Amino acid sequence: MKRLLVLLLVLVMNQAYAENGKPASAGYEKWKKECGSCHVAYPPHMLSGENWQQLMKHLDKHFDSNAVLDTRDNSLILDFLKRYAGSGERYSSASLRISDTPWFVREHRVISENEWKLSQVKTRSNCSACHGKVVLGD
Repeated sequence: MKRLLVLLLVLVMNQAYAENGKPASAGYEKWKKECGSCHVAYPPHMLSGENWQQLMKHLDKHFDSNAVLDTRDNSLILDFLKRYAGSGERYSSASLRISDTPWFVREHRVISENEWKLSQVKTRSNCSACHGKVVLGD
């Protein structure tokens, strides 16, 4: 009986980890592959679900690029993004730019305008300039 309880506990803990750890889903793999093929696959928690919905709805005009996906891939990625999206106004941006969210602005308030313009940085969306392991999902 004790073995059965321990086995059940382990199964429940594994499921909890799967829900809270790195997602192991088709949406996660598609997000990593499709979004990461052009830029850093920005973590879902950096924008609100509503922002992700708007962003994925207009991939034909994705920041001056056409990033249209087939319907199935779009749906898988959007489901993943919304499931792990940030909540609240601090993860929301009218421009749909992560760098315009209150969270991003607050976290990066100590960086001067001159630092943003450095040749190795160039833009606020170049996370890996300062956060080197970001491309590895860290």
